[in-house]
Amino acid sequence: MPRIFLVEDDEAIAKNLTLLLRRENFSVTRAAGQKEALALLDDAKFDLALIDISLPDGNGFAVCTAVKSLAETPVIFLTASGDEASVVTGLNMGADDYITKPFRPMELIARIKTALRKSGNAPSSFELSSLHIDTASGNVRKNGKELFLSALEYRLLLVFLNNRGTIITRNKLLDELWDAAGEFVNDNTLTVYIKRLREKIEDDPANPQIILTVRGMGYRLGGQNAAE
Repeated sequence: MPRIFLVEDDEAIAKNLTLLLRRENFSVTRAAGQKEALALLDDAKFDLALIDISLPDGNGFAVCTAVKSLAETPVIFLTASGDEASVVTGLNMGADDYITKPFRPMELIARIKTALRKSGNAPSSFELSSLHIDTASGNVRKNGKELFLSALEYRLLLVFLNNRGTIITRNKLLDELWDAAGEFVNDNTLTVYIKRLREKIEDDPANPQIILTVRGMGYRLGGQNAAE
């Protein structure tokens, strides 16, 4: 489970962010100010730091410097909308990304996952019911037996993995799969590939528990899943 270090003084924002991150299978440690953040860094290691620039007893730049001095931990700054000077300063200090308040929750999650992948801190192994997926090797096993998925079937499975906790529309799936295997993907093709993937990964394809249909909206990932 990736460990997120959240440095945010606003109680309401911190509470909502913590709930969001934990729902997305992240572990969260929160500091309310610069002094508390620096103290926590002495005793714990994190996979990513999410830091508010404006803090009541200092600023996020000092925390960023401390984080970067200890390890190559990615840093994403939270900043007020339009504060261009702070953004430029943060990026020049080595921050990996920034997002302005107010922000869209799933955009933040996507940016966090991207930063983790780039840093090599993202989990590469997942459990979904009877499935074991190793994205580093591209290996998928069901009850210990290796499954052979086509390029599009594997890409489709990864799209669901990367969007855990959210409903994925058919249009989004089409956008993600477009020409992924050098072939045209249309709505009918998508239906065929979802059916084929379910036949390979589900215990009972007629009653799927991993790729769930959300009527009138799209699909979402089911099953007990955890990052290793």
